[in-house]
Amino acid sequence: MFDLIVSRGRVADREARMIEGAVRTARELESRYGVRAEYVGTPAPPADDDWSVSLPRAKDTLDGLRKAMSDSVRNDGLTVMTSNTCSASLATLPVVARQYPDAVVLYVDAHGDFNTPETTDTGYLGGMVLAGACGLWDSGHGSGLRPEQAVLVGTRDIDEGERELVDSAGVRVIPPEEANGKNVLDAVDGARVWVHIDWDVLDPNTPVPADYEVPGGMMPEQIRDIFESIPPEQLLGIELAEFNAPTDEESTEKAVSVIIDMVSPALEAARPS
Repeated sequence: MFDLIVSRGRVADREARMIEGAVRTARELESRYGVRAEYVGTPAPPADDDWSVSLPRAKDTLDGLRKAMSDSVRNDGLTVMTSNTCSASLATLPVVARQYPDAVVLYVDAHGDFNTPETTDTGYLGGMVLAGACGLWDSGHGSGLRPEQAVLVGTRDIDEGERELVDSAGVRVIPPEEANGKNVLDAVDGARVWVHIDWDVLDPNTPVPADYEVPGGMMPEQIRDIFESIPPEQLLGIELAEFNAPTDEESTEKAVSVIIDMVSPALEAARPS
């Protein structure tokens, strides 16, 4: 089957329902696939704080996620993480880079998350995740991912200074209109794959709400096509982040159903034969 890790401690959350989104997704995965999740972190209220404040506050959760991810990847099976924010991946992507040094990371996100403390305009920790994993700044939670191993998929909102870093570092970008299984497989070029998804990569008109939504995004069928296209033996792990769970139950259930449907080709392939 697969290992399931849940980030439910605050890691720079600025909206109140991000933790709920991670937990609700995990509970549905537990129910459908008979897995038992490892929950990491203690929930805390959101805050509009700068990265220099939110990062040390998240230390216990990030340390816990790093340990959980280290334990999982040593099992050499599929790993799935549902997380409240992309910021949680500051702890996990360095583990992936260390365990699978030749793997490609598909960073499926409306934003580049390639800012540093010097380039960020918002001070939001989540906008600095991929740059941290690639060692452009020191988060205190490791690095090791080579920029040429990272492929931004569905990305359409990149700051000016961030764009300079993306281009100079050699991070590849597949825009939303070109984000399909064939183009992703061409970019992967036979390597093993780790997929990180921030649900703001989807168009805001889809049923899955996220923080920091951007018009002109991908559609759910594009995400599913990517998972249908990646051979199961190449897929190492999946991170699902930034589902801002609605306050009404009907909308939340619909969103979770759409999320599971998008990733189900990979999860079904991981079922024991």
